[in-house]
Amino acid sequence: MFKSISVNDLKQLNNINLIDIRSIEKYNNGYIMNAKNIPAKDLIFNPDRYLNYNDIYYIYCQKGIQSRKICQILKNMNYNVININGGYEAWIINE
Repeated sequence: MFKSISVNDLKQLNNINLIDIRSIEKYNNGYIMNAKNIPAKDLIFNPDRYLNYNDIYYIYCQKGIQSRKICQILKNMNYNVININGGYEAWIINE
């Protein structure tokens, strides 16, 4: 099972690998500062292009539903991933 974190806990962290798995259009309409946009399909089909096994990645989507699925898949591939509960919408609400 993968780990999850709240947006409040996320705000306490610095220098993290933050990945936004939404479409480029949604990303361009707003994102969490310092997040890298890697659409879900790209991340799943080519994880070794974007991820290292030794690093930790914090992953979010719009509401936290798709990122949970992506985190489970990546965890099964032995990547160290943490889901951000509530996704970008939770981030906006807690700004």
